[in-house]
Amino acid sequence: MTGPIVTAADEVVLLDDDGTPIGTFDKALVHGPDTPLHLAFSCYLFDERGRMLLTRRALSKATWPGVWTNACCGHPRPGEDPVAAVARRVRSELGVEARDIRPVLPDFRYRAVDPGGMVEHEHCPVYFAELAGDPRPDPDEVLSWAWVEPAAFLETAERAPFLLSPWSVLQAEQFRRLGLPGGRAPGPTSAS
Repeated sequence: MTGPIVTAADEVVLLDDDGTPIGTFDKALVHGPDTPLHLAFSCYLFDERGRMLLTRRALSKATWPGVWTNACCGHPRPGEDPVAAVARRVRSELGVEARDIRPVLPDFRYRAVDPGGMVEHEHCPVYFAELAGDPRPDPDEVLSWAWVEPAAFLETAERAPFLLSPWSVLQAEQFRRLGLPGGRAPGPTSAS
C-alpha cells in the first residue's frame, strides 16, 4: 500500500542557502523541528483609510496558534506566479479579493522556533495590497481580526513583540527602517 498522492497544490518549493529552488516537499510535512528552507510569502492588507488588517491565527494552526500577525501568509505552489499565490491565499483564507498586490520586502528571510519546537524557516517575500471591505475569514485559519493604524502595529512590534508572530516583528523592524507603512500602502514605484 502506498501513501497519499501529493500534487503541486500540496507541495512547497525547497531552496538552497542562496534562494535557488532545489526541489519540492509535501506541505503537510515540511514544518517540524528541522524544517528545510522553503519559499513562502507574507501579505499585509490595507483598507481605503490606510488601516492595516491584522489577524489572530486559529488555535488549530501548527505554529504560533492564537498569535496576532499580518493579514495572510502562505506558500507559492511549484511554478506559481508569486502575486497569483498571494491572491489565491487571500481569497481562500480571508474570503476577499486583494487589489494592487506589490512586493515591499522581496528578500525577507527568517527562521523561528515556536514554543512547541516547530520551526519556520522561510524565504518569505512580503507584499502589500489593498482591500475594499471587511474580510470573511475561514475559521480554520483565522480566530479573529482587526483593522489597526500602521503606527499602532509598529509600536506593538517594538514594545510588546510577544503579542505578535516572530516574522511580523522582524518585518516591522524593516518597515521602520524603510519608512513603511505610512498611512496608505506605498505604490508600485515605492517598492523598488
